[in-house]
Amino acid sequence: MLCFPNAKINIGLNIVERRPDNFHNIETVFYPIPLSDILEIIRSDNKLAKVEITTSGLAIPGNHESNLCVKAYHLLDKEFDLPPINIYLHKLIPMGAGLGGGSSDGAFALSLLNRFFDISLPNNELANYASQLGSDCAFFIRNKPSFGVEKGNVLTDIQLDISSKFIVLVKPNIFVGTAQAYSGVKPHKPIQSLLEILKQPITQWKHLVINDFEESILKSHPEIKIVKETLYQQGAIYASMTGSGSAVFGIFDNEVQLKPLFKDMFYWSSLLNPKNS
Repeated sequence: MLCFPNAKINIGLNIVERRPDNFHNIETVFYPIPLSDILEIIRSDNKLAKVEITTSGLAIPGNHESNLCVKAYHLLDKEFDLPPINIYLHKLIPMGAGLGGGSSDGAFALSLLNRFFDISLPNNELANYASQLGSDCAFFIRNKPSFGVEKGNVLTDIQLDISSKFIVLVKPNIFVGTAQAYSGVKPHKPIQSLLEILKQPITQWKHLVINDFEESILKSHPEIKIVKETLYQQGAIYASMTGSGSAVFGIFDNEVQLKPLFKDMFYWSSLLNPKNS
């Protein structure tokens, strides 16, 4: 059984406060984009290993047991004693980018296993399992524009449709670690709710919809700042780093071809049609 775990962008990201568990409460809008990995699960006859994973495409750091697809299998296996499987993951979403590729793989693996073995878990229960994999994994169970609070795992629907727009995504050859990103921010409660700001026309977002990670990361990594500035220079109506970076996206009214401007960087563009599962 095959599926296509897609990436996300963050439209606005406010770091509200530090939590007693050393995580942070945030508010952000998660928006799915049609940049996808490829994930397949098949039954296995291997009686020595219940789950094996084979990967291709972009190189994935770490060992296989740390892969969220494998962890997803183990979560459900504890409860439902699943048969052995082989997992095949072709990686197209860059890592260390703020695009949620690993989280998406894990969440889609849960959904795929749920269907493959007829477990019949409803989405709210799948989301609970997904939250055990990572803070933004639950979003990919819903996989539609959502307002996220607390650790990003408490989600509500948002009426935000920019699917007629064109997106350009650029990732410099920079890895921004989550710990590094959070070390540079000072949590604060926003003066105006992100939900209220996003009611403004997209042409007004440039100076209103802020990613709190940008202030420190763009200073320490000027290459990322240059990417954002270049997208605006080429006509983006809104541009921002997504998550804790290092990928930057620009939203355009019409299709553009900008790849020659970003040599030796990851580049992807598409109509911004939300990919709902």
